[in-house]
Amino acid sequence: MSPRSYRMGQRQAEVDETRARIVAAARAHLAETGGVSLDAVARRADVARATVYYQFGSKAGLLEAVCDALAAQGGMARLAEAFTLADPWAAVDRFVEVMGGFWAVDRVCTRRLRALAALDEEVGRVIADRDARRREGAAVLSGRLPSAPPDAAGLLFVLTAFETYDALATEAGAPDGGGDLTAATSAVTRLVRAALGGPAERP
Repeated sequence: MSPRSYRMGQRQAEVDETRARIVAAARAHLAETGGVSLDAVARRADVARATVYYQFGSKAGLLEAVCDALAAQGGMARLAEAFTLADPWAAVDRFVEVMGGFWAVDRVCTRRLRALAALDEEVGRVIADRDARRREGAAVLSGRLPSAPPDAAGLLFVLTAFETYDALATEAGAPDGGGDLTAATSAVTRLVRAALGGPAERP
C-alpha cells in the first residue's frame, strides 16, 4: 500500500468514526430529551456544529442517519428474505419477525423519534418516508395471501407499526423498553394471521 493510500484510508476511518459518534450522540440526546438540537448533539459528540452540518447537511439528514443506524443494528437487511419465501404465510411471518427485531433495537429512542414526528414537520417527513416503504412491503406480501380481506395491506401495515409492538411489549411487562420484543412479536403474528384469514398456528 502506498503512503498516499494509507493516509486516505486513515482519513476515511476518522471520518467514519466521527460520523458514528455524532449519530450515537443524536440517539442518546433524542432518548433523553425527546428532541433534536444540533448544538446539543455537537457538544455531546465533541465536535463543532459545522461538522454536524458537513457530515449530514441538515437535521433531516442526521435523523436519516439515525434511522439507518437503527435499521442496521436491527437487522432490517433480513427483510428481503420475506420476499423470497415461496410460502406466503411464512413470508408474512418473517416480515413480522424482522420488524419486531428492528423495533426492539432502541425502543426509547424510537418512541421519542415517532412522537417528535407528530410535532416537527421535518422529522415527520423522515418517518413518513420510512413508513411508506413498510406500507409498500405490506401491500406486496398481503397481495400474495389466498382469500385475504380487501384491506389486508392496511391491516398488515398497522399491525407491524412500532406502536403495536410497543404497546404489546408493555402489556407483557417491559414498560421501559428493555429491548426484548419476543412476546410482542409472537402476539403480532397471531393478530396478523387472525386479521388476514390465515391459520392460527405457524405451519
